[in-house]
Amino acid sequence: MTGLLTDLYELTMAAAYFDAGRSAEIGAFELSIRRLPRHRDHVIVAGLQQALEYLLELRFTAPEIDYLRDLAQFARVTPAFFDYLRNFRFTGDVFAVPEGTTIFAGEPMLTVRAPIIEAQIPETYLLSTMTFQSLIATKASLMVRAAAGRPVIEFGTRRAHTPEAGVLAARAAYIAGCAGTSNTLAGFRFGIPVFGTSAHSWVMSYPTERDAFQQLQQILGPNTVQLVDTYDSLEGTRLAATLGLPLWGIRLDSGDLAALSKQARVILDAAGLRETKIMATSDLDEARIAQLIAAGAPIDVFGVGTELATSADAPAMGAVYKLVEIQGRPTAKWSEGKASLPGPKQLFRLPDRDILALVHEVPPPGAEALLQPVILKGQLVEGPRDVDITRRRAAQPAQQRPLEYSDALTALIKQTHPK
Repeated sequence: MTGLLTDLYELTMAAAYFDAGRSAEIGAFELSIRRLPRHRDHVIVAGLQQALEYLLELRFTAPEIDYLRDLAQFARVTPAFFDYLRNFRFTGDVFAVPEGTTIFAGEPMLTVRAPIIEAQIPETYLLSTMTFQSLIATKASLMVRAAAGRPVIEFGTRRAHTPEAGVLAARAAYIAGCAGTSNTLAGFRFGIPVFGTSAHSWVMSYPTERDAFQQLQQILGPNTVQLVDTYDSLEGTRLAATLGLPLWGIRLDSGDLAALSKQARVILDAAGLRETKIMATSDLDEARIAQLIAAGAPIDVFGVGTELATSADAPAMGAVYKLVEIQGRPTAKWSEGKASLPGPKQLFRLPDRDILALVHEVPPPGAEALLQPVILKGQLVEGPRDVDITRRRAAQPAQQRPLEYSDALTALIKQTHPK
């Protein structure tokens, strides 16, 4: 993990901390949700695995250090700072809310406590990976909920903002309950089930639709999904039905999906293909999925792409990474509309409410402490959590709950707020 994958000001601040003799000072930063995204009443935490990998593997190579040395902003920096970067390692502590957990506005998802430079440099990467994957996981959870028990498959890499974003979107969507992805690299990296059909180009590359269907069936056997709408959806369905088994399903990718799926179901059933599934794609989101379910569409599987891999209706989230303590001194930002809260904190969850408290406070009876140690003294506490455990956590109802401040936190806010 390259140390240059950050904003320049993280590195200029690092140089200034070093020059001031402050590199050993211990700072605590919290990554929290300032505001919920549009059209969201909760957020599902995702991206922790990549955040931890980044912190544990963060390094500066010799060419990268030479690049920084040549920048005008570093012209007055002492050579000892570049020696420091050469030996840079993260040696601090990280406490995090488990992936798959539902959190709300004003709640932290991650705390970093480390020598100030080690805690400062990761800000950009941590915000990027945690925010993006949490957005996608939250969007996926809405689609999975709308599908009412019918599988949702993530198909969005070709619409994602980068290929790597597509891989991480597939992971976040799976955490939030999607049945799998079309992204084979995500399947390889994370053990996510992979699914695929064929493109319209496959059908168009053959003289007849029948030729295309027969060849696909010969190769894929019981995994065959015929894309039936290249020319005419119902004629394509009839053709798939005449070819018979093996046939996992058909895919509808255009037109009135509710009406077409009902007609396609009749055609398949009449051919004795009652177990053959109907998959629907075509710019689906949670609203369209809910409409199709309400209309009684006999769709067995939904494939979703653009809307999911980009969280299209809410592509950004107001997450922040703020210093809450330096050398034991609580710190806070009091800017209008952008205030932060002082002191390292713990988030306690009770059945009817969440409580934000200072980290040293005793939990209320029956409360779950959500911020758990994941890195201590630069060492991983435990390996990545089993993805099925994460999925089960994400499947819990996203119940909106009030957030309360503990008496000790309230007192600290009053104590540190400028009069």
